[in-house]
Amino acid sequence: MSLFFSAGSPTTELSPAEVKAGLFSALEQLGAKNRVLAVPPDFTRFHSQAGVLTDYAYEFYGDKMADVLPALGTHKAMTDKELATMFPGTPRDLFRVHDWRNDIVTLGEVPGEFMFEVSEGKLDYTWPAQVNKLLRDGGHDLILSIGQVVPHEVVGMANGSKNIFVGTGGVMGIHRSHFLGAVYGMERMMGRADTPVRRVLNYASEHFATSLPQIVYVQTVVNKNAEGKLVIRGMYIGDDNECFELAAALSLKCNFLMMDREIKKAVVFLDPHEFHSTWLGNKSVYRTRMALADDAELIVLAPGVNTFGEDGAIDLLIRKYGYCGTPGTLEAVKNDADLAGNLSAAAHLIHGSSEGRFTIRYCPGHLTQAEIEGVHFAYGDLAEYTAKYDPEVLVDGWNMVDGEEIFYISNPALGLWAYEGRFKD
Repeated sequence: MSLFFSAGSPTTELSPAEVKAGLFSALEQLGAKNRVLAVPPDFTRFHSQAGVLTDYAYEFYGDKMADVLPALGTHKAMTDKELATMFPGTPRDLFRVHDWRNDIVTLGEVPGEFMFEVSEGKLDYTWPAQVNKLLRDGGHDLILSIGQVVPHEVVGMANGSKNIFVGTGGVMGIHRSHFLGAVYGMERMMGRADTPVRRVLNYASEHFATSLPQIVYVQTVVNKNAEGKLVIRGMYIGDDNECFELAAALSLKCNFLMMDREIKKAVVFLDPHEFHSTWLGNKSVYRTRMALADDAELIVLAPGVNTFGEDGAIDLLIRKYGYCGTPGTLEAVKNDADLAGNLSAAAHLIHGSSEGRFTIRYCPGHLTQAEIEGVHFAYGDLAEYTAKYDPEVLVDGWNMVDGEEIFYISNPALGLWAYEGRFKD
């Protein structure tokens, strides 16, 4: 088990040349490869810089790069335009689409006793370690798992083995891991590298990934510099958990804003190229909830949002129950076989609720007031709220608008905001 490249600090800005040289030096240490599978994130992680790294990997391996499988998880397949934008240097015919309902194999099962232990007695089901069949049966001798480590609502910190077992995972594995995170408590997990979900993923990696080709993780840490430009603060490449842990430690310093006072009114902008659903757009809720005061208002400017779920079946369940809070959702799981069979939807409903503590006002570009209020959000007219809280004028952080102090976030996917009184070990 090795660490092939390690560089980063909160003030580091790795240049493209440095990133490329670091990746090439790591890949050279692996020796010759005949058939490589790259697993980068999809367009919802465009800012991870994983597209650039995938292009560099293709440049290194050439025709030895056999397949590229974006880690869609439950997300929709990438469009040709998204592929061309994110991976301009990688041939289009190398890309495969992950089908989380059909194209999977089960490598083994994490026992119920382990689940019972890590969930503090809340759950006792087994957890199937599922991956896309291409990982096991594609004849590759290297899997290059590429992605960004950043605070995450389901697992605590994104990436590492999550990219494999959730990003290319199957229905049951995704549902049960999301539900574990929800019942354990999102606010107990975000920003932490060691969580119940991470322990389950690591168990699967240690016990069942031996049937897969060698997996090498390429982990980035990204945030904005003083000029507001996205920069790579760190890159860690290895074939075990060490590179993830190093990246997670740096991400906590770069992507986590610990605040000395609570936010009474927050405005979050969702880039229309990146956020088309509340399934993705609710990062605006997840990443700010620990910074919001009781009775605060969260205003979500969502010009590209046109649906609730990325998956059709899950979209129907969100519309049926809405973001009704933990007790209501758990009750619905008991009484509705469809919801019980889609536990990641149930988890999402819990994650997206303020539990009555603060107001979530969605201002969507392509959903009606009735649709928004039907899922228990408050509605805001996008044109009206954008005119008042103009993303072209506001700066990230505190702003004064018409004599009122608001906190603005231009991209919730880049970090986690928490009031120090709500984030305690």
